[in-house]
Amino acid sequence: MTILIADDDSDDRLFMERALRQSGYTQIIKFVEDGEELMEYLRQSGRYANQEVPWPDLLILDLNMPRKNGFQALSEIKDDAKLRRLPVVVMTTSSADEDILKTYTLGVNSFVTKPFNFNRLVEMVGALKTYWMDTVKLP
Repeated sequence: MTILIADDDSDDRLFMERALRQSGYTQIIKFVEDGEELMEYLRQSGRYANQEVPWPDLLILDLNMPRKNGFQALSEIKDDAKLRRLPVVVMTTSSADEDILKTYTLGVNSFVTKPFNFNRLVEMVGALKTYWMDTVKLP
């Protein structure tokens, strides 16, 4: 199983990888730094054209990214018949009601606010791993 994480913050990417590994996730973790790169990865275009990139079983998406933000990328994913079945978890610093409502309106599968404590991040990532990787059946 492959987890794809779209986040422009290098520290957040590092913490996410450490939290996943500490939670027992031993499989592939891939990273993209913004919404444009995310869409290239998913469509295997641009810098990912003619590359063998693993299809993600789960996308963890930050909302606040340059070039193309998480809202725009989520909208494109859910509007594309080839991409819309990809489970998307928004993990962002925002807890604003309008962001939560907008992402669910666009079709996100889950919305979680990034914790500011690493131990809490490990707990949250462990719960996501248990649910998305061990419990539900994915297409």
